[in-house]
Amino acid sequence: MGKSKIVIIGGPTASGKTGLAIGVAERFSGEIISADSMQIYKRLDIGTAKPTAQEQAAARHHLIDISEPWENYSVAQYVKDANAAIEKVIASKKLPVICGGTGLYIEALIHPTDYSEKADVDTELRNRLSALDCHTLWQRLSEVDPDAAAAIHENNKKRVVRALEIYMTTGKTKTQTDKEQKSRESAYDILLLLTGFGDRRLLYDRIDRRVDLMIEQGLVEETRRALSSGDLRPETTAYQAIGYKELFPYLDGTDTLENCVARLKQASRNYAKRQLTWFSRCDGVRVTDPEQAYAAVSDFLKGAEGDG
Repeated sequence: MGKSKIVIIGGPTASGKTGLAIGVAERFSGEIISADSMQIYKRLDIGTAKPTAQEQAAARHHLIDISEPWENYSVAQYVKDANAAIEKVIASKKLPVICGGTGLYIEALIHPTDYSEKADVDTELRNRLSALDCHTLWQRLSEVDPDAAAAIHENNKKRVVRALEIYMTTGKTKTQTDKEQKSRESAYDILLLLTGFGDRRLLYDRIDRRVDLMIEQGLVEETRRALSSGDLRPETTAYQAIGYKELFPYLDGTDTLENCVARLKQASRNYAKRQLTWFSRCDGVRVTDPEQAYAAVSDFLKGAEGDG
């Protein structure tokens, strides 16, 4: 018996992933499984561009609103939850349609990782490393794993510390463990559709319009509420989410809303650029219109009929 087939739709923010995923789900009897690291958080709706109630009614969605904003949520937890959701959708005779822009989540599904091989968090070791300055840490990483050091900015202390942790805990470099991960095959037969690789200026215009719409929908009020309620706390991942932190200066009275919105648009465009760079390395079908995507899915699923 062949592998179960799943469709993954990945791409930058505002590139039309949600609409395309709903279209695929409606045409091919599917259910959508989110691959967005911010849409997992409850009550953070506008700033994360969460599918609307109408969109969620059009096709069943999974892995949205599953975590409190102050909780830590890892890639390992995502893979566990996503695989459970995929199996649930398959068991109901539906097509799993994974949709999102978090490259780490999608890569972890395409190239499964045995997280038992990754370094467990050694709090004492992490504290010891974190006490050192960025340059010293990066120099140490350069000695044991020059490829990882070349790929990580010297000032990105969190990632440098994690790469050193992997080496010091497992005896394997991050580069080595990443290569081993990418050599693993998924348990599923995957069609990867990539959006947003057309006109870059058009994408950036869509991002700017989306930010304006978010402000109209009440993003400032959502951010104020999340801060006052404790949903957004400085030590958490959600606190650093694009869409919220850019508005903090306006809320504390140190800058104008106009300036904060301009920074939010720029941060969103920069993020989209990073997403495009990430997904450009992936072996997928770059779709420029929905009909092209539907044709690709149709051909992909016909292969399943042939397997039977």
